[in-house]
Amino acid sequence: MTRLFSLAECDALGFDLDHTLCRYNLPETARLIYDSFARYLVTEKGYDKELLTVTPESWDFCCKGLALDLEDGNFLKLAGDGTILRASHGTKSMTLEEILETYSRREWKHFKTFSGMVSRSAKYYCYDNYFELPGALLCARIVDCLDKHDRQTKYNFWKDVIAAIQHNYKTSAFKENCGTYFPEVKNDPAKYLQSCPESIKKWLRQMKNAGKVLLLITSSHSDYCRLLCEQILGNDFAELFDIVITNALKPGFFSQTPNQRPFRTLENDEEQEALPSLDKPGWYSQGNTTHLYELLKKMTGKPEPKVVYFGDSMHSDIFPARHYSNWETVFILEELSGDEVMIPVETESEPLEKKGKYEGHHPKAPYSVSKQWGSFFVDSISGLESAEETLTNTWACKCISAYSTIAIPRLEAISDLPLDYKFTRFSSNSLETAGYYPKPPRALLSNGFVF
Repeated sequence: MTRLFSLAECDALGFDLDHTLCRYNLPETARLIYDSFARYLVTEKGYDKELLTVTPESWDFCCKGLALDLEDGNFLKLAGDGTILRASHGTKSMTLEEILETYSRREWKHFKTFSGMVSRSAKYYCYDNYFELPGALLCARIVDCLDKHDRQTKYNFWKDVIAAIQHNYKTSAFKENCGTYFPEVKNDPAKYLQSCPESIKKWLRQMKNAGKVLLLITSSHSDYCRLLCEQILGNDFAELFDIVITNALKPGFFSQTPNQRPFRTLENDEEQEALPSLDKPGWYSQGNTTHLYELLKKMTGKPEPKVVYFGDSMHSDIFPARHYSNWETVFILEELSGDEVMIPVETESEPLEKKGKYEGHHPKAPYSVSKQWGSFFVDSISGLESAEETLTNTWACKCISAYSTIAIPRLEAISDLPLDYKFTRFSSNSLETAGYYPKPPRALLSNGFVF
């Protein structure tokens, strides 16, 4: 495989919606998501009213890449080899002694399943995108509240959290104004959503004019997708895409067969009978990559059209698109913005005149690093008797280089580049920092780092 990657080589470009094409005002959205779940748990399930009050400092707990051990009530930051780098019980950080006593330096007991990208099980949950982080804070505070009354040996609150999620996000919730989340976003979308920059709309049109097939593939239902797209892209948003797929139920869209997950047409946002195949462009619900790829063959006239998919979730977007469909993948990683980014000494990149807008300066950091959890990318190895700090990559960081073609902070980072710009891809025979564009995170370039 070549070390260079170019969008010009791709026949079809697919986009996730939430936190990829559609960017949210994170503080407002995080509070809304938290409140949506907390109100349900307090009013319907009898949880402590203390959950309804959140201090500004509490949000520091939120950090992508954490695993929640559902039985123990512990949150874990994992190294690439499955050992524990940091941990908390509820919101309270565990000391090094407590971590070693509970987990020693062995691989976490669920790591084999976890590392196979089974992100949800009866034993644990992985928090890997911004929609999920408010739920992490809520679950940690639930553990704190339960422990106030009597320290648990096993925790059983997860079924109630699932009920809160289903109440607010079920397919009919948007139409029925059910729960807290959808009614609030419908009432004031500009409070929660950022308009898509004109540069992105222009970029999408340029790619379509260049003969690329453009796909929008989102797990959001059609009515919510329409609200988002009209708000951020305009009422004519559907003209930007050849195929729109809603309620895709990723990662199942990539991993399941046509019999398990057929495409369905929509009438007034209601799903109709299953389709035996996908025969023409349009707007569909659910579906699978097998039938989609057959349609792409017809549309491009190629026996093996090359597809690239842009997404912000490792578990729902990047891993399954690469692992099951062998698509190229562009990981949208907001953590590349701001303070964790610096210019490397030397990179294999294009001449100066072809550089994008993010290469010449440091954008203002909109996302701060958690003081409690530290860098998303690296951490020190616990308990090593060494005068010098030894750093290792986190499990979340290891996944980036394993399953992403490249990683970028947001779409604007590449939207003004020529279509034939050649990116250095992540690959087994290059540096683990090679695929970060425009620059690797500073943490990965620190002295003492262990790959």
